[in-house]
Amino acid sequence: MTAEIFHPETYTRAVPHDRFAELRRTTPVCWIEEPAVGAWPAGPGYWGVFAHADVKRVLRDPQTFSSHLGGTQIRDPETRDDLAFVRAMMLNQDPPAQSRLRRIVAAAFTPRAIRRLEETIAERARVLVDVVLPAGRADFVEVAADLPVWTLARIMGVPDEDRRLLYDWANRVIGYQDADYAGLSTADAEALSPLGRAALAARPASMTRPDGRPLSPRSRAGLADMYAYAHGLAAATSDRDGNSDGDSDGDSGGIVGRLLAEGLTDDEFENMFFLFAVAGNETLRNGIPGALLTLLEHPDQLDQLCRDPEAGLGTAVDELLRFWPPVMQFRRTATCDVTLGEQETPIRAGDKVVVYHASANRDETVFPDPDRLDLTRSPNDHVTFGFGPHYCLGAHLARTQMRAMLGQVLTRMPRIRQDGDPVRLTSNFQNGLKHLPVRWD
Repeated sequence: MTAEIFHPETYTRAVPHDRFAELRRTTPVCWIEEPAVGAWPAGPGYWGVFAHADVKRVLRDPQTFSSHLGGTQIRDPETRDDLAFVRAMMLNQDPPAQSRLRRIVAAAFTPRAIRRLEETIAERARVLVDVVLPAGRADFVEVAADLPVWTLARIMGVPDEDRRLLYDWANRVIGYQDADYAGLSTADAEALSPLGRAALAARPASMTRPDGRPLSPRSRAGLADMYAYAHGLAAATSDRDGNSDGDSDGDSGGIVGRLLAEGLTDDEFENMFFLFAVAGNETLRNGIPGALLTLLEHPDQLDQLCRDPEAGLGTAVDELLRFWPPVMQFRRTATCDVTLGEQETPIRAGDKVVVYHASANRDETVFPDPDRLDLTRSPNDHVTFGFGPHYCLGAHLARTQMRAMLGQVLTRMPRIRQDGDPVRLTSNFQNGLKHLPVRWD
């Protein structure tokens, strides 16, 4: 039985690393069943790829393993229109079309803009810890959640009063398999800007289609309020300098101005907004709490890091990302018949192929003693940020945020420890936490 690899409930308990290790030994490329989950219908199944070398081969070969044919999520888009829409996203394109959008995003992050962001990120992390420090206890998921949201709001030119909308949109997307998150709305309408309040009016009244099927939160209809906001923000910044350096000082359009200057289609613009507002948000919201929980579960490594956080966090961050990859898998679609490794049954053209980063990061042929956390591990060839043409453009920014937040925790929260059981997100895609209660002296 392989259905447990797909089923979201499996990951509510823990990432099934023992099962992944077994599959790497026995069938590193195998067929995974795709049963119905709640109201979501069963799918046709897919090929799961678990070994590090095979994962890298898939990720570096878009000619054979396409992001564009069926998108990058396990579930197929519900309609042809939904598929056509998500294909406009950079993540769901293959070179050379993907390369054009990638150049636009990369050009927005100039060295000057990154330097300024690093300074403000460090200050924001300090402020977030200042707020909770006197209490001696907190839910670290809530503490950490604001840093990526705040960072992205600055990059995108989103006003402070609308930051909570970014949080809610990400919840809708990453938590659609989790009843606690799927319909969650935390933004206070009265506190929003006029643009934010106008966007709320476009929020879907129901996440169920008229025919009774679930409405995908990744579809245009499922995030209608976010796209309404995106166009409103674009209209408000259209007369500003499209050559913004990517850092919003409150009077700049941020990256929205640059996207407008590049003449993107509506589909491309909306999907690029999604990429920043959701994809750039959800990974760090899960990665930072996951990193802290990993340290708390390895007190010897935590003590070692606490002795000199500034010196140790460089390699530590990458080992924590290896150990707790925020994104566990991504999908491709085979463009032709092909085999991987010693696979006996060939992958057929049109089959879904899903690479498991969480498994590749524990491959014993690449990482000595892979289930041991070693904060000094080097080299560290993890695939948490992907590999090949889709390697994450935000990797440097992600590491910066992790170093900033963990540095504050390690230096200002003495004897930090768990204050209750962590609660995991129900998701087969995001390696997430909903709650991580901690306390300190």
